Amino acid sequence: MKVVAVRVLRVLLVMLALAFCAYSVASQWDATVEAFRQMSWATLAGALAVGLAGLFVWMLGWREFLGGLGSPLPVRAIFRISGISQLGKYVPGKVWALVTQIEMTREHKVPPERSFGSTLLAVATSVACGLAVAAVTLPLTSTTARDTYWPLFLLAPILLVLLHPKVVTWCLGLMLKIIRRPPLERPVSLGVTLKAVGWTVLGWALFGVHTWLLCLAVGGDGAGLPFVATGAYALAFVAGFLVFIAPGGIGAREAALTVVLTPVLPAGAPVVVAIASRVLLTAADLIIAGIAFLLGRTTPDEGPDTGNEQPSKELVRDTQPTKEGP
Repeated sequence: MKVVAVRVLRVLLVMLALAFCAYSVASQWDATVEAFRQMSWATLAGALAVGLAGLFVWMLGWREFLGGLGSPLPVRAIFRISGISQLGKYVPGKVWALVTQIEMTREHKVPPERSFGSTLLAVATSVACGLAVAAVTLPLTSTTARDTYWPLFLLAPILLVLLHPKVVTWCLGLMLKIIRRPPLERPVSLGVTLKAVGWTVLGWALFGVHTWLLCLAVGGDGAGLPFVATGAYALAFVAGFLVFIAPGGIGAREAALTVVLTPVLPAGAPVVVAIASRVLLTAADLIIAGIAFLLGRTTPDEGPDTGNEQPSKELVRDTQPTKEGP
């Protein structure tokens, strides 16, 4: 009965996420059509393909953390779990992707503590590496970004230090103790962390290429454009992530991307790039989710794990802040 209820809730969540995706595209349909008219289909296809590759390598980064915590899963399983659960980021609140991911990993006998911990590590790594990428690429190429977002650049080295395995192990242990969950059986090793960071940085590079292709299509040029494009997207992603309520960072991401790209692109072009990037990456999420659904289940549902595990919804509920606020 519980399994059926979980599956029904998962379907409802996916339908809700699809509704928000449809709304985000429909709400700016005219602007999207106009943006796509300014670009060739080859450019749009290339930007979409690179975006798909970026999302895939980020999945591999999460897979490293999950395996490092003691639950290695095949790539196919990771693809299915991540592809479906990430639709939850389009629902306001940002916690729904985590809820779905924890429930889906339970099908593979992954304790909620490991799924929860690996997801937090993956999110922290993407934010830390994103700020680091922006801090390296933008200050020397974009005075606007440097003057507007310099406080975020200062966070990059701090967040990278916090990714050290000793710090991570202590923080996760404290969080699990507070929410009265069993401690992790093993710490995250330095090797696992470095591999995950490598996948994450590769993902940022691919998203940089995605943004660069769109910038070229609207008249951008110059030797520094690839660096500005990469840093602009990284900074915009982090800005969108920090806006907790907005589904998928809608609005905040586009605003930050427009601000950073305005000095290096023709008038009106940054908005075109921001809209095109949003629509293409939303399409990439939907394509991955569709493939994930077609893959079907990879293991039979064997019911809840043994031991003292509690429903993962309690784990998520207990970790949410008391007020609404990667």
